[in-house]
Amino acid sequence: QLQLVESGGGLVQPGGSLRLSCAASGFTLDYYAIGWFRQAPGKEREGVSCISSSGGSTNYADSVKGRFTISRDNAKNTVYLQMSSLKPEETAVYYCAAGLAAFRLCRLSSSYDYWGQGTQVTVSS
Repeated sequence: QLQLVESGGGLVQPGGSLRLSCAASGFTLDYYAIGWFRQAPGKEREGVSCISSSGGSTNYADSVKGRFTISRDNAKNTVYLQMSSLKPEETAVYYCAAGLAAFRLCRLSSSYDYWGQGTQVTVSS
């Protein structure tokens, strides 16, 4: 069974940090671009960051540039999203996704074939 599983979410104070993980089972991530998305209640899903299959290219939403870092360890079949200086408005369910579409489309949800179930990130004091 092909599956992506996110972990690492939780409650963090404003200005704090979290590292999310996205682990694949049933298939190898080696050939897939990976995207991180988030969706807050009542809002549309937003592309946060993405990384090419080799890890050589990354892309970030303007709102997270300089604060979030995406990385991957293909040997562990896992992708990470390191988040720092978190803000209350970034409270959302964070999802990872895997896809084979062109990397220039990597922040579009339609570029992805497999999705995780999401992990809740709550930024609050």
